[in-house]
Order: sequence, then C-alpha cells, then structure tokens
Amino acid sequence: MLEKKEHQYEQAVLVGLITQNQSEDKLIEYMDELEFLAFTAGATVAKRFTQRLTQPDSKTFVGKGKMEEIRDYAKEHNIGTVIFDDELSPSQLKNLEREMEVKILDRTNLILDIFAQRAQTSYARTQVELAQYQYLLPRLTRMWTHLERQKGGIGMRGPGETEIETDRRIIRDRITLLKDKLKIIDKQMGTQRQNRGKTVRTALVGYTNVGKSTLMNALSKSEVFAENKLFATLDTTVRKVVIGNLPFLLTDTVGFIRKLPTQLVESFKSTLDEVREADLLIHVVDISHESFEDHINSVNEILQEIDAHRKPMIMVFNKIDDFSYEKKDEDDLTPGSNKNISLDEWKKTWMAKSKFPTVFISALTKENFPEMKKLIYDEVLRIHISRFPYNDLLFEYFDDEEEK
Repeated sequence: MLEKKEHQYEQAVLVGLITQNQSEDKLIEYMDELEFLAFTAGATVAKRFTQRLTQPDSKTFVGKGKMEEIRDYAKEHNIGTVIFDDELSPSQLKNLEREMEVKILDRTNLILDIFAQRAQTSYARTQVELAQYQYLLPRLTRMWTHLERQKGGIGMRGPGETEIETDRRIIRDRITLLKDKLKIIDKQMGTQRQNRGKTVRTALVGYTNVGKSTLMNALSKSEVFAENKLFATLDTTVRKVVIGNLPFLLTDTVGFIRKLPTQLVESFKSTLDEVREADLLIHVVDISHESFEDHINSVNEILQEIDAHRKPMIMVFNKIDDFSYEKKDEDDLTPGSNKNISLDEWKKTWMAKSKFPTVFISALTKENFPEMKKLIYDEVLRIHISRFPYNDLLFEYFDDEEEK
C-alpha cells in the first residue's frame, strides 16, 4: 500500500487560473476551498498566484513568465510545495517538476492525500489505495527523472523504459487485486444491507464540512467523529434512530466536493451504494457558507452521476447559529451578494421554491430540532407504510412535551 504521509506543516503556495469558463470571483472561492484542503492535509499557505488565460497552457498549466515568478518566489522563501487548483496532466506535472524543482501537487492529489490520512478502517484504506494507484499509473514516468540527469548514451534508454514498464505491471496487478478485494467487501456489505429487515433506510448527504456528523451524533445520541476540517468522515457509519416510537436506520456518508476526483467516485462505490440504496436522503447544507447554493448544485450533480437524484429528500439547512447578515444601504448601488439576504428571506425563498420539505436548524445548539424531527418522522412514516403495508406496527407522532 502507498505509505501514508506523516503529519507535517509544510509551507505551500497555491496556483489558479481565471479562464473563459471560470470567473475571478469563482476562482477566489475555489482558492479559498483549496487553502482549506491544504490546511486539512497539513500545510500552511504562504501566497496565492493567479493568472488570466483563455485556457490552461498544455505544457505547464500557467504561462512561462508566471511559472518563473512562482519558481523564484518558492526558491526565495524556501517553499517546498506548489499546489494547483485543477488536475494536471502527466506531461504538465513532469514539466513543472523539472522547471521548478519543488514538489508539485494538483487538487486531485491533495484530496487523495487527505483521504489517505483520514482512512481508519481496512475497507476505507483499500478504497483510498485503489484511487491512489489509479491516479499514479499514468504519471509513473515522473518517478524516474533520475535517469534524465545522466547524459544519454547507449544502454541508458532501455533500462529506464524497462524499469517503468515493470512498475506499471506491478501497479496494474495491484489495482486488479484491490478491485477484487473491494468486490468481495461490496458483496458482504450488500448482504448486510439486505439483512437490515423491514426498516426504512435514510442517508445524510451533503458537501464536505457541513455538519453531517454533528447532526448524526445529535439524532442517534452516538459519538461519530466530527471536526471542522474537510473529509473528517470517510468510513460509512450506520446507526439506529428512533423518533417517537418509529425506528429507522441513519447513515453518515463521505462528504462531496466540487471537482471530486473520478478515481474516488470509482473506489468509493460501496460507500456511495449506501446513498443509492437509501429510501430517504437528508441533504445537509451549510447555510452560513456564502456559496451554499453552489454546494447544493455540486451535491445534486454527484447524486445524478450515481443515479440517486430521484429519491425522496429533506433539505436541512444547518449552522443557522453561524449565519451572518450584512444589511445593504438603500443608496448602495453596488451588486449585492448572498450576505445581503437575511435568514428570513432565505427561508421564504427556499420554502417557496424547493420541491422537498425544508427546515433551518443548528446541529450544534439543536435549534429547530423538533421541527426537523417532525419532518423526518412524516417522511419515514410515509415510506414505511408504502413499503411495508402489512406491518403490524402503527405509529403516531409524539407531541413536543413527550419529546422533551
């Protein structure tokens, strides 16, 4: 298995592009997220570099002048890591490492590194290892740059190519082995899901770091690991929850993110199966984040990708305790932002336009929990009656006094 890196705080710089498909405002937002990813991985960001190009340079992602500027800054300030906001091609990665002589990471590699740090169980580690090898395989040539330092000559080309092909074969064999191992585990987990009996299954979904695990702990009265970092939860956790006298299963799943590496979608198939096979999705959103609507769209895109977008859903807008509102003066003619919309206005907007039941809560302070529980109860009961019509159990929702 690829070795997990030790937790060290490295100095890094970030690099991103303003293109015809990505505005300056959108880039700033992505770079903020990239900095949070870097922090989660164990790096501190010294500087951000941005450039406006029609499209990324095919050889070095950024232009030659910008690349030299980044290289000089890294040398002057002893920066050992340069992180790019988009996935780099194998040739871009190789060219940048040769020109800059520092460690080059892209967004995909950074996310994979975080997953490697966070994976706790054997199953999660196997999933991450598979994703790492799938990412590494087409980029294997960069591991043999020591051969380029030798001045050509007869006999130098063959051994290098042979060595690379040998490693490619080893990695391909390892990928096959890991896929076979995951198939066995997937089958076991599928059997476990089938054996859960006549119980409605619900799954928490949402962008990473929106408070799913905190909500899971509050609803199930358990201690699922929760932290204010990205991808705190990798391992799927299933808990039995009872609201009133109606039991159901609640699953906490890995958080989604924009530009989610395809390797992770592939390797975390079984984790995503928990979402695919759930009867009800509870979509948790961080209402305090300025770009929460983009986060919703990102999650919906991934749900569509895994064919889980037609399921019943409850929209839970979390972190209302962190929500901040900036009132805009009437004579202020500058364009408004999400910060200029009050929580009451958001409620009216989302309650009115959403086709799903919607509630605004704080998982930390448990504000509006009775309202949320009532929504969940109603949806679970509706599904329960439709799926298990001959079940002997009849349920009536408890009043607020009984809940307390």
